[in-house]
Amino acid sequence: MLLELKNISKSYGPKKVLKNINLSIEEGKIVGLLGPNGSGKSTMIKLINDLLVPDSGEILIKGEKPGMASKKIIAYLPERTYLNQNWTVRETLSFFQDFYDNFDREKAKKLLKKLGIKETDALKTMSKGTKEKVQLILVMSRNADLYILDEPIGGVDPAARDYILDTILTNFKDGASILISTHLISDVERILDDVVFLSDGTIREHQSADQLRQKYDASIDQIFREEFKC
Repeated sequence: MLLELKNISKSYGPKKVLKNINLSIEEGKIVGLLGPNGSGKSTMIKLINDLLVPDSGEILIKGEKPGMASKKIIAYLPERTYLNQNWTVRETLSFFQDFYDNFDREKAKKLLKKLGIKETDALKTMSKGTKEKVQLILVMSRNADLYILDEPIGGVDPAARDYILDTILTNFKDGASILISTHLISDVERILDDVVFLSDGTIREHQSADQLRQKYDASIDQIFREEFKC
C-alpha cells in the first residue's frame, strides 16, 4: 500500500480536528480529498508530509513512517507559495535540482516554455496565478511516488484550469498516485479515480468516483453540495 493512515487523531488544544481516521491509498490512483472549510483536510495533508505529528495513530508511506525517506518520494504542493520571490525561474530550477534527486529539469523547462514563462523572469514580477503555475510545474517535474496537491487550481482563472489539470494528468510518474485537496470540485472531478469526503474530522465517504455517482445518481459536485449544504 502506498499510503496508510491508521487510527489517526489530532487536536489543537481542546478542538479535535481529526478523529480516529483510517485511510488507505493504492498506487496509480488520483484521489480527491474533499470537504468544507474546517473539516481537517489541511491538517491531514500536513501530517502526511511530516509537518505535524499526530496525537495518536500511525501513518505509513510505502511501509515507512513519515521522515526524510518519505520526503524523497512525496512531491508536495502547498496552498500558499513558498518560493523565494527574489529568485528568477532559472534560480528556482537550480534550487529544486540541488534539493531533489528526482527533479527532472528538462521536463520543467518544456512545461514552462509551453506557458511562455522565461527562465529569466523573476517570481516577484509574476501574477499570483503564474506563480502557482510555476510552483505546480516544479512539483509535477519530480519523479515522485505520491503527489499531494493542496488547492492546485485555486489561484488560476477558469480558462487556465483545464490546462493545469491536463498538466497534472500527463506529467506524473507511471504507477504514482495523486492526492488533490480542492474546493473546485466541478473542475477536477473528471480526473478523479477515488473520492474521500471529510467532514468534522471524520471520513464520511471513501469510494471510487464512479461508485459514488451510481450510488447517488448525481455528479461528485452535486453530491458534495447536497451533503455539505448549510
